[in-house]
Amino acid sequence: MDSVSTSPMPLALKSEGVKSGHLYIVSTPIGNLGDITFRALDVLASVDRVAAEDTRNTARLLARFNIQKPMVSLHEHNEAYRSQALVEALRQGESLALVSDAGTPSLSDPGFVLVREVIAAGLPLVPVPGVSAAVTLMSVSGLPTDSFTFCGFPPKKAGRRRRWLQALSESRYPLIFYVSPHSLMGFLGELMDIFGDRHGVLGREMTKMYEEYLRGTLSEIAGALKSREKIRGECSLMVAGRGDSEGLDGGEDMEDLDALIAKALGEGVEKPSALAKRLAARLGMDRKDLYARILGMKTDS
Repeated sequence: MDSVSTSPMPLALKSEGVKSGHLYIVSTPIGNLGDITFRALDVLASVDRVAAEDTRNTARLLARFNIQKPMVSLHEHNEAYRSQALVEALRQGESLALVSDAGTPSLSDPGFVLVREVIAAGLPLVPVPGVSAAVTLMSVSGLPTDSFTFCGFPPKKAGRRRRWLQALSESRYPLIFYVSPHSLMGFLGELMDIFGDRHGVLGREMTKMYEEYLRGTLSEIAGALKSREKIRGECSLMVAGRGDSEGLDGGEDMEDLDALIAKALGEGVEKPSALAKRLAARLGMDRKDLYARILGMKTDS
């Protein structure tokens, strides 16, 4: 694990304490323990109990900061029934912190059911924000981030996953996926098949010692990974939206596309079919539609 100081909290950031009957949604580091916030440590040290995705992982985190606290597990297999008991504990005045193994609870992690039950019971929720793998990747992606779609983990069944990707392929905004390392290569292949060879960025082992970022088209990213004996670590993938790439912003109109086509036609290097194929891969657009547009502009010129 990462080396990090466990010195006392600065006086300027002294404890604010917690309130009875409140559920605190606490973000924890995705790799580097130095990313934990003073407020998160304050809350974890002050609540009556911690609800954790994996109590063993959270026990190591708490021990690193000299925090001892009763814990209860809350994961995808027990969340439905355990949430009811935790809501009752909140009603009785207990203060609780909810944490996942890494990042922000309920974002592609356990917690959604409990949060929904707490809201339905009219009990108070308090977010304690911090690290999120999606935001971490966006900050270094080089892709437009004023609008985006967070997709989380893909469906496990192939048919459902392809239908899901087909629906997402029409989005003009960047898409963010969480992908397990053992399924990454297959998922990249499916993306290229359905989306075309769009630009993207892959973040692997973010904030950890061997963190890595691969940028380029999906085929370039896959090519960089293909020779590896094994892909290790948690992966986050951001993919450009439809028509959102170099020289063509997703929010602009088709005049930008026409300018790209006119420039290429003026250079006279590529045949219309080759130009359509290149632009389709670059922009994530339909090759046949592009080919028809190129022919129309070629005829008019």
